[in-house]
Amino acid sequence: MGRGELSSAPLPRSFFDRPSHEVAPDLLGRVLVHGPVAVRLTEVEAYGGPGEDPAAHTYRGKTPRNAVMFGPPGHLYVYFTYGMHFCTNLVCLPEGHGSAVLLRAGEVVAGLDVARARRSAPGRDPAVARGSAPGRDAAAARRSAPERDLARGPARLAVALGLAREHNGLDAVWEGPAAALRPLGLPGEAAPDGPAGHAATLTGVPHGSAAVLEGRPAHPGEIRSGPRTGISTAKDTPWRFWIDGDPTVSPYRAHVPRRRSTAATSVGEAPSS
Repeated sequence: MGRGELSSAPLPRSFFDRPSHEVAPDLLGRVLVHGPVAVRLTEVEAYGGPGEDPAAHTYRGKTPRNAVMFGPPGHLYVYFTYGMHFCTNLVCLPEGHGSAVLLRAGEVVAGLDVARARRSAPGRDPAVARGSAPGRDAAAARRSAPERDLARGPARLAVALGLAREHNGLDAVWEGPAAALRPLGLPGEAAPDGPAGHAATLTGVPHGSAAVLEGRPAHPGEIRSGPRTGISTAKDTPWRFWIDGDPTVSPYRAHVPRRRSTAATSVGEAPSS
């Protein structure tokens, strides 16, 4: 994956005050911070507003469940899916429009130890929860997860960042004191959080707060787009965006019909109830 300095300048609310399919590719390479953990986004999906995108939670209008999506841009919309995982989105467009970008994957660039601990906590690893490690001890499977997998997929990303139901509606536009991402790999510096290129320290964003920082935006030539993952309606809309060749990008999976008790694995397909 690309290396280089990460800018800690916060993105303004106007960045999110645009259609989701314009915001989505521009989010690639940006850094979402929550508490001690920061993730550089490498894969996202855009979802449109009421009546225009049948795969969006807001397609049929405002409900108590999706109300945050109709709020001010730049807030987190966090929802529970399949009765086991949380997924995180960033709200787009002015208040009242109901649109968002699903955060699908990223690279942990600060708080690596915290992210590992969260992923290894009993019952928190999405891969183990859905039985994708047959024949292996669950704890060993969690411990052996490679660094690229810590936030690879929307459920893992939410776990790594410590985001859950209580963070639904959290403002991710930081207007407080300046944040700082201090990169590793400088002369005379140790690398407690990982290989050169990871942020050694993250300061300025208090525990419980969130921020989207400028990060290291992806070069337009690195960005690819294609159909959104795992949805059955509007499945050919090319609003999934990712950084080409980045190992943290999750594999594409077409929709497979399955019995579900809540929502699907994306912002799309809200339950009929």
